Amino acid sequence: MGLRTYLVKRVVYSAAVLVLIMSVNFAIFSLMPGDPMARYTSLLEFKLSKAEIQKIRDMYGLDVPMHERYILYIKNMVTWNFGKARETGIPIAEEVMARLGNTLMLMGIAALFSISIGTLLGTLYAYKRGTSVDTVGVTGSLLLGSLPIFWIGILILWFFAVYLHAFPIAGATPMAWAGGFTPTNPLEYIAGRLWCLTLPVITLFIFNVDGWSLLTRACVLQTITEDYVITARAKGLKERKVLLKHVLKPASLPLITAMAMTFAGLFAGAIITETVFSYEGMGRWIFQSIMVTDLPILYSIFYVSALLVIIANFMVDIFYGFVDPRIKVGR
Repeated sequence: MGLRTYLVKRVVYSAAVLVLIMSVNFAIFSLMPGDPMARYTSLLEFKLSKAEIQKIRDMYGLDVPMHERYILYIKNMVTWNFGKARETGIPIAEEVMARLGNTLMLMGIAALFSISIGTLLGTLYAYKRGTSVDTVGVTGSLLLGSLPIFWIGILILWFFAVYLHAFPIAGATPMAWAGGFTPTNPLEYIAGRLWCLTLPVITLFIFNVDGWSLLTRACVLQTITEDYVITARAKGLKERKVLLKHVLKPASLPLITAMAMTFAGLFAGAIITETVFSYEGMGRWIFQSIMVTDLPILYSIFYVSALLVIIANFMVDIFYGFVDPRIKVGR
């Protein structure tokens, strides 16, 4: 099987998975009991006119047979016509773009630190296997992994924001920027955003770094005793070169998959962390939508999150073909 055929098969497979996910998403919300418009209007503080209600019914195909509603749903998802948020009346696609930057900034920085430091720690634990460094490191990772993230966030928030008054207690931007104010100095803007990001990033880092260190340790332990590693040491190569080139590279395939899934999940945000720190991102928006049962927002986010996961899987499959020559041939 050539590389072109391999790529075509992955594209067709990814498209089929996307259609299946959209179908499941449609079925979940369509099979919910009761009239969706009744749920929608019952939580509104104001009353909609009959014309406005009919317009919403036409948008989501609530007055047409199920198969026509399904076709309309697929069309709306593909064209990103998600409708409007019930609470704000802003188109959901615009609301997504307004919050996505905050979430990507938070999740991206936290993921960068968690992956890089967790990978280095996991490699160190594997290299020092059986020693006190390995024992203490693994025990500490398991202890951190058992702590609930909301407890970590509340503890950090209380100590640094409430007790020390060193960081803001809530928000994605400083309180001084309220009312739409934005500093003209780029350095002041960056410093203000990083000041508000510090505590949520620390919370996510503490919660995730243990998983990366344990995963890396397990992957490295599978390769560190292979014959080619022993041969590399016998040739007199430096231990650092042996670890980075002959151990970590072959052990990186599961890590690549985990990294892709991590970055695909950046869109959804950290629901609990963003809620604890009142951070205006995608995660807090999802929580608020669940609390008010805003279904258009929920199935839109479900669809886009699934789309990003499929894209990440596709990119991993392509990258695997270059990293591991055994995969792309598929004989």
